[in-house]
Amino acid sequence: MAAERGVAAEALVGQVVLPGDLLLLPAHYSEDAEGERLRLSAGAAPQARLLCGPGLRRSGAGLLVTKCGLLRHRPAGGGAYWVDSQQKRYVPVKGDHVIGIVTIKAGDVFRLDVGGSEPASLSYLAFEGATKRNRPNVQVGDLVYGQFVVANKDMEPEMVCIDSSGKSSGMGVIGQDGFLFKVSLGLIRKLLAPKCEIIQELSQLYPFELVLGMNGRIWVKAKTIQQTLIIVNILEACEYMTAEQRKQALAKLSGN
Repeated sequence: MAAERGVAAEALVGQVVLPGDLLLLPAHYSEDAEGERLRLSAGAAPQARLLCGPGLRRSGAGLLVTKCGLLRHRPAGGGAYWVDSQQKRYVPVKGDHVIGIVTIKAGDVFRLDVGGSEPASLSYLAFEGATKRNRPNVQVGDLVYGQFVVANKDMEPEMVCIDSSGKSSGMGVIGQDGFLFKVSLGLIRKLLAPKCEIIQELSQLYPFELVLGMNGRIWVKAKTIQQTLIIVNILEACEYMTAEQRKQALAKLSGN
């Protein structure tokens, strides 16, 4: 009966979906060991996986919508479906790169506020080149850019600042200068998209450093405080501006 009430997922891509909507998949699938990945058994390569992203969960014949937003689809690989919303509350996800604020130094472990329901832990050995004698210089209040290696509802989130080869790859303690602010998770995903027009347009305005966290936090630093605040204001406003309005605002600023 549930399958009869469902709608094909492809037909709703780019449209608003509501909690409780059932999306039917284009092919039969079987559950993967990871739980949130669906193995396609028809019309796809044997190793293909259909990823069930944020705002969706498995339900019998397809995917059940759990939050309101626009349905998105990425066909690359096995494909992926997710709901793009203006959510601001962050739920830690394994593999996400986030910006955390060090709140406690407890022995060999740091506790970081990552915007979730509980703090994340970060070992002092989870930095490039760190040893028992060569400890990283991390203080309470520092900003740390890292990646989740453990994130589920039954365990405390755990972060690291190194990749699989032991290199920092841009992760670690962020400089003391700069400005940290928070935006919606939907805007972060838009800014992280390849060849994002917003980032390209801003880079033509002023040179600046930018760190984007999947938890909705952005750290930015330009040459002067005034330029930094201008970039912050544009990034905060671009969520509610059209492309034409954004271009007009940037053209006005570049003219000055």
